[in-house]
Amino acid sequence: MIRLEKVMSVIAGCAVALALTGCVEASPEVAISEPDPELVFVRGYRGTGDECQLVGETAFTVDFLDDAADLVACPTGSAAMSSLMSETGAPIVTQTNSFTLFSIGIR
Repeated sequence: MIRLEKVMSVIAGCAVALALTGCVEASPEVAISEPDPELVFVRGYRGTGDECQLVGETAFTVDFLDDAADLVACPTGSAAMSSLMSETGAPIVTQTNSFTLFSIGIR
């Protein structure tokens, strides 16, 4: 499972590498062995048919929710996930076998 601590570690490593030679962003891991949790999908994030879904509160998501951001789940490796990443630049907060969750600022 990719957690915020891992992301922060990568960012810190990039800051050091950037000072020395430049930093190339690594692509996120796609094969994750974390079982799929129970997720509550509220609606398509960018529209009715969007594969990326706004996610509600569950025992799994409670630590990732933020009143200044939307929590969005996309099928891992999907075209919808790629387009969401390129459109928003949102950070990955965690991944499971089937879903990648993003925190997208709303303020």
